[in-house]
Amino acid sequence: MSVQQRKVLAALAACRTADLGGHVHRCTACSAEIPLYNSCGDRHCPRCQAGNRAAWLEARREELLPVAYFHVVFTVPHELAPLAAAHPAAFYNVLFRAVRETLLEIAATPRHLGAQIGGLMVLHTWGQNLELHPHVHVIVPGGGLSPDRSRWVPCRPGFFLPVRVLSRLFRGKLLAFLKQVYEGGSLKWTGGLAPLSDSAQFARLLRAMYEKEWVVYAKPPCGGPEQVLKYLARYAYRVAIGNDRIESLENGQVSFRYKDYAHGQRCRRMTLTACEFLRRFVHHVLPKGFVRIRSFGLLANRCRDQQLARCRQLLDAAEPTVTPSSLEPQKTSVPGADVGRCPRCGQGVLTIVSEIPRPSVWKLVSRTYPAKGVDSS
Repeated sequence: MSVQQRKVLAALAACRTADLGGHVHRCTACSAEIPLYNSCGDRHCPRCQAGNRAAWLEARREELLPVAYFHVVFTVPHELAPLAAAHPAAFYNVLFRAVRETLLEIAATPRHLGAQIGGLMVLHTWGQNLELHPHVHVIVPGGGLSPDRSRWVPCRPGFFLPVRVLSRLFRGKLLAFLKQVYEGGSLKWTGGLAPLSDSAQFARLLRAMYEKEWVVYAKPPCGGPEQVLKYLARYAYRVAIGNDRIESLENGQVSFRYKDYAHGQRCRRMTLTACEFLRRFVHHVLPKGFVRIRSFGLLANRCRDQQLARCRQLLDAAEPTVTPSSLEPQKTSVPGADVGRCPRCGQGVLTIVSEIPRPSVWKLVSRTYPAKGVDSS
């Protein structure tokens, strides 16, 4: 495991335990003292995402346009998953680039839409069975600005862009970008991927990928602003597996539910050894600082406000009026926040009386996962 993966596992194991410190609260009615421990705050933790997700969605509501929204998914063939596992930062960066340039290029073509579009991309790296399955979800408005920015160009009702054309161009761009990275010589090929250090072997892999049909699909329009926000909530800040899907941990075996999409989305049960379960989970730990939610085109950060203002002007639309109540309720694990009534008597209010010290993350890592011979750079 990498140092980053060790840190994540240590943080998740310590989440809301005494290892991360916290505060002692006292009830104003029964005087009971109750320790409440800090959350780890790690983005891979299923228990620490609710507050971040609600705040992020509240910011996104200001960017909504009064048009139909589409959901497009770009999937990478499973043969390329080992490359993503070996070089996640490089692979996922070119994946984002290929998705962005594919959508912008096809949408700008006059016979398809002839407009500048924008959207939001969310990287998912997992399948329901926790195997590595890189794919990108894109939420995009159904239309865009004309090249001269003089009018709004809507897409056809119920149809965004041809998925077959998207698939072919996406395949070509991603493989071309991978070839550029490979020729740059910055990637090291070891272990089972050692044969790819031979350029002929790598070229053979790319040729095989060119011969495959890649999966890109577009779902029907999401609906109005409230539906779009709820749709976004399903994909932003999601982690590989939530606690609700894990059914049991007994005798070193982990059992969890998953949807079998190959057989009609049937709900099935899978049992793995704890070691195999963790092996699959750490494949979805992203490199430190990697941004997995990105915007592009009209919604790019550097010009988003001006572009959206122009779009609303052409659509004769006011600012979005979605109420915060339409979002999921915010949850917080910030120390010192109002934790409500006392869980013992149900009458008094809990107030902070003392602090429980928090050790450093590196102490947790070294204690939980002794890193013998691990490069800590």
